[in-house]
Amino acid sequence: MTHYLLIESRDSFEVNDVAYFYDLASGLKERGNTVTLFLIQNGVLPARKNPSDSTLAKLATAGVNILADHLSLQERGITDSALVDGVASAELDVVIDQMADGVKTLWH
Repeated sequence: MTHYLLIESRDSFEVNDVAYFYDLASGLKERGNTVTLFLIQNGVLPARKNPSDSTLAKLATAGVNILADHLSLQERGITDSALVDGVASAELDVVIDQMADGVKTLWH
């Protein structure tokens, strides 16, 4: 089993290929890997509760660990209570620590 860290910095409502990155996270998890999806910059925007888009909730239910950069959330006025169930606020240190530990990292 391999641990993957996928970092998404773009908004899925603005850029079409973000869905591909979410699919990659799902596929890696389905193959028995440990997957963390770290949302940063505009990538945190889809983490807001939205009844018309349950993509992140489905990923979380499937076992993908989804974290949203605390500073990016603050800059966009998104509170922890406004996050989709299964998405947690986290500091950027998580990325640094995982990269230092040799986790396979992809930044999109």
